[in-house]
Formats: sequence, structure tokens, C-alpha cells
Amino acid sequence: MEKMELSPMRNMAKQKPEKARRTKRVWRLKLNVTWQRMKKALKSGLRSRLRVHLASNLNKLPTLKINHHDLAIIRPIQHVMKKKKPIRPTMPLEKLIQLPYTAADFVDRGDAMTPTKSPVENISTRWRELHGLHNWEGLIEPLHPWLRREVVKYGEFVEATYDAFDFDPLSEFCGSCRYNPNKLFEELGLTKHGYKVTKYIYAMSHVDVPEWFEKSHCTWSKDSNWMGYVAVSGDAETTRIGRRDILVAWRGTVAPTEWYSDLKTSLQRLGKTNIKVQSGFLGVYCSKGEFTRYNKLSASEQVMEEIRRLVTFFRDRGEEVSLTLCGHSLGGALALLNAYDAATYFPDLFISVISFAAPRVGNIHFKEKLNELGVKTLRVVIKQDIVPKLPGFILNTILNKFTAITGRLKWIYRHVGTQLKLNMLHSPYLRRDHDYTGCHNLEIYLHLLDGYVSKTSKFRWNARRDVALVNKSTNMLIKELKIPGCWYERPFKGLVLNQYGRWVKPGRQAEHIPSPLNIESCQEPPPF
Repeated sequence: MEKMELSPMRNMAKQKPEKARRTKRVWRLKLNVTWQRMKKALKSGLRSRLRVHLASNLNKLPTLKINHHDLAIIRPIQHVMKKKKPIRPTMPLEKLIQLPYTAADFVDRGDAMTPTKSPVENISTRWRELHGLHNWEGLIEPLHPWLRREVVKYGEFVEATYDAFDFDPLSEFCGSCRYNPNKLFEELGLTKHGYKVTKYIYAMSHVDVPEWFEKSHCTWSKDSNWMGYVAVSGDAETTRIGRRDILVAWRGTVAPTEWYSDLKTSLQRLGKTNIKVQSGFLGVYCSKGEFTRYNKLSASEQVMEEIRRLVTFFRDRGEEVSLTLCGHSLGGALALLNAYDAATYFPDLFISVISFAAPRVGNIHFKEKLNELGVKTLRVVIKQDIVPKLPGFILNTILNKFTAITGRLKWIYRHVGTQLKLNMLHSPYLRRDHDYTGCHNLEIYLHLLDGYVSKTSKFRWNARRDVALVNKSTNMLIKELKIPGCWYERPFKGLVLNQYGRWVKPGRQAEHIPSPLNIESCQEPPPF
């Protein structure tokens, strides 16, 4: 009997189970992948919701009807939340480092506020070591706390040259100091350091500059700018630091004419030697004019005259004397030139230089001469700051990599002394989108220095210096702190409301008006 031919539809029905199985497996795989993705998304969503909305009700969570997947998310969060404790000084260092200041920390709470400075120790037995007797070996990595406090102290003396400088172009006293020498530290809150100003230093302000650089509104002096001061330690501070310390603080670049001098990158020979220094810095330091009111003597002659007077006076009393020269930016360069002069005149005087963001000043012979004279130099720099790489940012950077070949070339700039390098990224309080002008600010330097421990350590958890000072003339603090940028300015930009209801620019008090006679007013030794 012949078999009956089956319909094509019957053949398809027989093949259907195999295709159905394959399709079923594909759908299972797709559903499994989709479900895994949904669970992952659900977990991440639950995490954010639970952190924000259920943090205060974690104790009630066990009573809720939730599945085991949700419990796997909740339990770790609950475990972390239980471990959080109020901030106390006894917390581990690694946790405190992770906790930046908040806006509430800058609300005045009277006696409950944290002190802004650490206790000061007696360093009379180690002052030579702290000032570079052994080139700061073993004191920088990690940074010794005594050295940190001393360097910050000298940095604050330099910051005073900015805080007291009248840079208002509309002021008739533009380029002068706002206060007389006897009131400078009192007005700026620096009497805590125990020093007294003995003399102001003035420098020529437009040596070989274009006419459009010259001051147009200034009447007190069209030729000079206040450049810094000389001070000396009082009896109490002298006992603490172990010697009578003569301090010279040099101001950095502010006036346009000083920027013009900074840009002169040619090297100028000193006398008949092979020593060469940057011509712009030397011009600021050595220029004088017979018909000027404040610079009949150059800045070099003014400062050396006062140093000789003070060294002679205190040595005649049988005291040990040291000279500390400090400055920021251009001021750091002037401090090195000043150190060269002083060490040449007083070969037996202990001289140290502490500079912040200082550029290169001279060639290899200038560096070797300072080392030969025994000048100890500590250069504090920030990695992101371009000024310490000047002059010759590109050329010197390349040639310095071939020191073995180029080391004796007279026209290559060389840094002097020991370097302490800071990094903007180490501070949790500074913005990450920093600009190069902010990196050069002295208050940024002091902030990073106060928090510095070592290259491999995080920001110091017990740093005491007021963080708000960073924004005095910058806007570098993170916005979460809610500290306004550039807040250090005179109320109403110097205007006052007079008795007739008019806003006027007040005149200076007579004692604060600059006068050539004030240069001689502090010639008597300070009454210590």
C-alpha cells in the first residue's frame, strides 16, 4: 500500500518544536540580560534614595518589607552610617584630612573658634640649623614644625609690604606706605612677632621706562616707590630665637614700572668679575637720582647704611647678631642682591635668605660667589607657578638638563640655594581650575606651607593659619566655603561720608603722610 503524501503544512508542524526551542532560548537570554541591567539600575537608584531620604530612619528599616536584594544594599549603608562620629581633635589623621572646612566654620562663634596660630617654641639652641647651617638637611622632608613656623613668620613680614602699599592710581600718595614706620606692625596686627621697624626703603620707580608707565596722579613722589623696610627683633623675641635678628623685607612687583623692569632679561656684569645678574633687578636695586626726594641714595645704599648701623650698635653691646633677608617675587630677587652686598661687607655675619616665588637672578658665578660667602638661601616655590622658572623659561629649562656641558656658561641663569617645593593640588580648600596669577600669590604660598608635611603626605590636618586669608586678593578657595574673592579692600573704596552728607576721599593723617624726613626719623636705636 502506497504511503499517503503528507501536506507541506504537516511537515512544518513537525519542524516547529525545534525552532520554538531555539527561539525560547534566545528570549531567555535576552530577558536575563535585561533583568540584570534592571537590577543594576535599581540598586544604584536605591543607593542614592536611601542616602538622601532614609538616613535618619535607618533604625526603622528592619521593620519594612523588603526583599533580600534591597537588604544587601541597605546593610553596608547602615554599617557606614553607624561609624560616623562628630568631628573631634582625637579623630584619626586620615579621616580629618578628608574633611575640608565648611561655611559654618567661618561664622564668628567667639571663644569657641579655633586659634589661628600654633604655640611658639623656644628655638634659641637650634636657630642656626633652622636658618640653613647645614642647608636644611633633614628639616624639609618631612618639614620640621619649627622651621614651618619660622618661614611662615617671615612670609607674613613680606605680606605686610603688600597690605600696607598704596596702589590706588587715583591716590595722591600712590606708591607709598599707608602707615608710618612706628605704626606699621600695629596697624597690620604683626606686633605678635616681637619686631620693630627701624627704616623704610625706597626704590626708583621709572628707570628708562616709556612715558605712559609713569605715575600721573601721584604728587608725593613721581620718582620713587616704597619697596620694603628694615626691622629688628625685640628683647623677648631675641631671647626666644637666640640672637638679635635684623630683618629686611622686600616687596614684590606691584607698580607697572616694576613689571617693565622684570621683563628685562639681559645679564649685566658686576664690576670686573664674571658675575652677572639680571639688568632689570639690578636697576631697581641700584638706581638713584640727585634731584629726587626719596632716592638721593639708591635702595642698596639705604638698606646697607641701616644694616651697618644696627650690626655695629648691637655688636658693641656684646650681642650675637644675624641678618635675615626675605621677599616675594621681585622682592626675592632683591633679597639675593642685598645678601651679596651684606656678605661682602660683613664676611663674619650669619646671613640667610628666605624667598617666595623668586625668579632666577644671576649666572653660575653669582651662585658660586654667594655659596663662597656663606649665604644660606631657602627658596619656597609652587609647582604650578611660572615665575620661579623665569627668566629664560624655555631656554634655561632645556639647557639645565645638560648641566655637565652648559654648567660654566656665563649667560645661563641659575637658581641659588635649597628648594622647598609646594603643590596646589595638595590643599583640599583650593579650586582645581586655578589660574597662573593665583598660583603666584603670597597668601597661597603661606597657606600651602602651613599645611605641608612632605611630598608624599596629604595636607596637614591641624594647620592653624586662617584659610580665609587665601582670598584676600584672589578667588582661589572652593565655593563651598562661601568666602568672597578679593575681600581685602578699604571700605567704600576709601570714600567716607562727611558731616555735610557728601562722599569724599579723606586726606591722610599727618603722621602717615610720607616725607623725606621720615627716612631719618628712625635713626635712633629701638628702645628695647
